[in-house]
Amino acid sequence: MLAFQAPRLHTHSFFRPKTHRPLIIANIHVTHYQIHRLMPKRSSSRTLLLGKPRAAPAPHPPPEDAGIDGNTYEEGKVGRSEPPIELSIPSESKPLAEDLPKKTGTMKLAAVFGFWYLQNVIFNIYNKKTLNLFPYPWLLASFQLLVGSLWMAGLWASRIQPYPQVNRKFFVALLGPALFHTIGHISACVSFSKVAVSFTHVIKASEPVFSVIFSALFGQFYPIQVWLSVAPIVVGCALAAVTEVSFNAEGLWGALISNVGFVLRNIYSKKSLQDFKHVDGLNLYGWISILSLLYLFPVAVLVEGRHWVQGYRTATAAIASPSTFYAWVILSGVFYHLYNQSSYQALDAISPLSFSVGNTMKRIVVIVASVIAFRNPIRPLNALGSAIAILGTFLYSQATATINNNKSNEPTKKTS
Repeated sequence: MLAFQAPRLHTHSFFRPKTHRPLIIANIHVTHYQIHRLMPKRSSSRTLLLGKPRAAPAPHPPPEDAGIDGNTYEEGKVGRSEPPIELSIPSESKPLAEDLPKKTGTMKLAAVFGFWYLQNVIFNIYNKKTLNLFPYPWLLASFQLLVGSLWMAGLWASRIQPYPQVNRKFFVALLGPALFHTIGHISACVSFSKVAVSFTHVIKASEPVFSVIFSALFGQFYPIQVWLSVAPIVVGCALAAVTEVSFNAEGLWGALISNVGFVLRNIYSKKSLQDFKHVDGLNLYGWISILSLLYLFPVAVLVEGRHWVQGYRTATAAIASPSTFYAWVILSGVFYHLYNQSSYQALDAISPLSFSVGNTMKRIVVIVASVIAFRNPIRPLNALGSAIAILGTFLYSQATATINNNKSNEPTKKTS
């Protein structure tokens, strides 16, 4: 039988697929033939005479053992498959898209800090105005905790803030921190009623001193640089106290006891609430406010309850409109809770070091705002002592943050 071999058709070499070395132009990895395929089609006499060129076979996906360039490496042979066209043209909008979340986060953080400072200033001003007119800090402190408790109950009832899953064990563990929070809050309020707002905040800047001392008593020792950082705080607070125009011993002791209360609250919170990390800061503060109200109000009735009626009559008679007095009381309660709520939101959004620096700057803002609002006279040595104390607070936050960073960067030891 004769074998018939079909004649071999020869198309023009212009249309014949050719394998050339890849050409890299502007981050585009293509071959000459692929460039030809990307070119727009043209109608020419050559095309009309010779017909359409043969279509190149569809590229196959590289095998599983192929490298990045599509090559297959085996013993004795190398196979190559035509990779698909990959266009990686840089886009000018990509950096803008990456910077947008960073700018949004920065603006959100600035808003949180702005509200935190503003709310703190408003609270301190109207709290002091109320105490000047109605000098009964135990009742005012109880009312502020009541406002915070009702505020959190409203957030939980409306489901704006998720209600935490808590049990009896949680409330037992919270009794100690809530008690020390009550002591810190009422002591600060007593101090505000006796001395200028600026002086109370300068003394409250000495809280790191008590933190280092009580931490050592509970077995946590800090290195020497931390102890050295609290020395300017002691010197600055002493200088500010000696030169304070509105100095009052009860106001000084109130601010110092407030520092002790808040330091012990923080220490006991770390020890007793280890099993309740699912409760976020805002919910934790809400329950602390409720328990603190239950602690404080019965004692407030015993301490100064018999003077409340006469004090109310005196306060409303000393002001042109009683509604103004009511507004001051309500504003002090609302903004007391709001500035604490903003502080927890700021702590969730930034690192503890940034929060400490922000808290130091907050005291400066509050001191300056209170001096402007109440026109308190300040002596040069008093201003110098306040500046030294606040600088020491900043140095303390830097020293403790460095220690915490070194601990977190230490490699974990493997146990055999």
